[in-house]
Amino acid sequence: MPQACHRDAGVLAFTAHAVVFTDEDPDWVREALRAVDCDAPAAPMNPRFLAAFLERTGRRNETIDAMLVGTPLPGEPPLALKEIEDPDHSRVVYARGRRDEVRAWTAEGGVLVTGRGVGGRLEVSVEVDEDVRHRGLGRRLVTAARHLVAEPLWAQVAPGNARSMRAFRAAGYLPVGAEALFITR
Repeated sequence: MPQACHRDAGVLAFTAHAVVFTDEDPDWVREALRAVDCDAPAAPMNPRFLAAFLERTGRRNETIDAMLVGTPLPGEPPLALKEIEDPDHSRVVYARGRRDEVRAWTAEGGVLVTGRGVGGRLEVSVEVDEDVRHRGLGRRLVTAARHLVAEPLWAQVAPGNARSMRAFRAAGYLPVGAEALFITR
């Protein structure tokens, strides 16, 4: 399907189906998928297809992430948050390169960021300071995010980042698929 905006291209994979979103020629996409020697439902996430996609578009990819989603929670967040007003804060600048409508908050030892990503979905990311890790702050931050929103909240986590996967799962986020997001150079 066509890209929703120039910034976002890639593949979303779900149980028994996938969505390839790009402004490239649909005939090229179909041919490239058929050229991959594997089970058809697996082709969109096959490394050979992804490499061909990246080559054709001149984009880059950092990782294939697990997609998780959490529903809104009522009430106030379970920890004190202070909204970041500085547009030059490093996490805000980083997030604005990947999302629209970025908002960010600090908590003692961490940062919580939300913004609109692929297809306008509301996404969350967190960062926990090295010296306060292993104390549950990541889980509390991603739980707090669910208290700040009124719609489903999406997260993309590298499957090898077991600590983050555990934090999101403990905070009630459910895995729903995988994502390969292609970024402009």
